[in-house]
Amino acid sequence: MSLVLDPAAQDLLFREARTANAFTDEPVTDEQVQAIYDLVKYGPTAFNQTPLRITLVRSPEARERLVKHMAEGNQAKTAAAPLVAILSADNEFHEELPALFPAFPQAKDVFFAERPVREGSAAMNAALQAAYFIVGVRAAGLAAGPMTGFDFEGVRKEFLDDDHTPLMVVNIGRPGPDAWYPRSPRLAYDDVVTTV
Repeated sequence: MSLVLDPAAQDLLFREARTANAFTDEPVTDEQVQAIYDLVKYGPTAFNQTPLRITLVRSPEARERLVKHMAEGNQAKTAAAPLVAILSADNEFHEELPALFPAFPQAKDVFFAERPVREGSAAMNAALQAAYFIVGVRAAGLAAGPMTGFDFEGVRKEFLDDDHTPLMVVNIGRPGPDAWYPRSPRLAYDDVVTTV
């Protein structure tokens, strides 16, 4: 076999996992979220950047404030999910680089002095971390429902600040009945991989 990871784990993380659209009412605890983060924080990023920020939307008031910014088709499932996380990119991530990348602490000023450069790097590396986060949710035996169908500027103003760019909203919980849409097709290896 070409993969070292146990086939059951492969299924849990990839083959059988899908975007969940319905959840049970079983709560998602802070301990579960911390365990997810403590696993996925090791995923690689450029210069060991850690621009991902996670805002957990737990209170009914905060949930109501979020739901009004979601696209119509995402409102009901966001209102009903046991936990919702707003994933954003911190555009001032470079301030942490001297501690996070001690091999070259000058990277903060050499590469990331300009805000547009930071925003591009933050978006790319936070998106990597967001993907790790979704796989981490699956590793915890939970399901994720990541969405980009929302008013980005409205969510930024409601929950973040000018230094944070929202990336996605993720519903999290145990999948409920009829949680999945049918599996959509995927491209074949030969459609994606080219050798030069």
